[in-house]
Amino acid sequence: MENILEVNNLSKSWPGFNLDQVSFSIPRGYIMGFIGPNGAGKTTTIKLIMNLIHKDSGEIKVFGQDHIRFQKEIRDRIGFVYDEGYFYEHLDIVVIKQIIAPFYSRWDEKAFQQYVREFHIPVKPKFKDLSRGEKMKFSLALALSHNAEFIIMDEPTSGLDPVFRNELLDILADLMQDDTKSILFSTHITSDLQRIADYICFIKQGKIVFCQDMETVLNQHIVVKGPSDILNETTRPLFTGLREHSFGFEAMSRDAAEVSRLMGDRVKIEKVNLEDIMLYTVRGDSRV
Repeated sequence: MENILEVNNLSKSWPGFNLDQVSFSIPRGYIMGFIGPNGAGKTTTIKLIMNLIHKDSGEIKVFGQDHIRFQKEIRDRIGFVYDEGYFYEHLDIVVIKQIIAPFYSRWDEKAFQQYVREFHIPVKPKFKDLSRGEKMKFSLALALSHNAEFIIMDEPTSGLDPVFRNELLDILADLMQDDTKSILFSTHITSDLQRIADYICFIKQGKIVFCQDMETVLNQHIVVKGPSDILNETTRPLFTGLREHSFGFEAMSRDAAEVSRLMGDRVKIEKVNLEDIMLYTVRGDSRV
């Protein structure tokens, strides 16, 4: 399976933060959700992929090519959609498009006009007067109109109302009918990813916790609830995000078989969603 992106042992140090040996890959034709709490390293990783900041070490390949040596060729084939639009605030979208389009060798004006109509983007107001959702649609229209094969989205649904978030996810789902394209979707809104992502990469404090297909991620994790008296040196290591309270404990585990063997029907086992996985993993052990 061809990988559209390969990140190997990527590291970058800032004062108070260290991106540590990050590695993952995205196959062509799939959506990867990139999740983690604020400050985990998602945006830093994306900026490194785009060569907006310099890495300390590691390797990044896009379309099988080194992201620095072939930067110009790679950017011609990538679309970027950010949580904020970095465009000329006092110009309308037609003028902004006229400035941006010549930078792309495969610009398709008919496609751009089609997306403007399809996304209901107003063309007369200045960019600064567009709603957040309209700005996001414009960024996506630009990305799609130069036939981008790889779309990188950094918190695209943050701050958007549920109606538009749903509309955006429908657009992405339709886009992925073309199995030559891939998307890296960085967000903290895990419900969006659970609907459309094929793979999930979870980063915490600059390190990758796991990077697997969605089905495996959801099937491997369970939530366990039970009485505190069954917690001991043998059972405690089975859990992540263990929380004890007056009624017992709750925690997440990746070993359902061992939990069942050791605890039997004294515990209640529940299925998880992505939000549960992120919550339990991030919060660690606590007592209340």
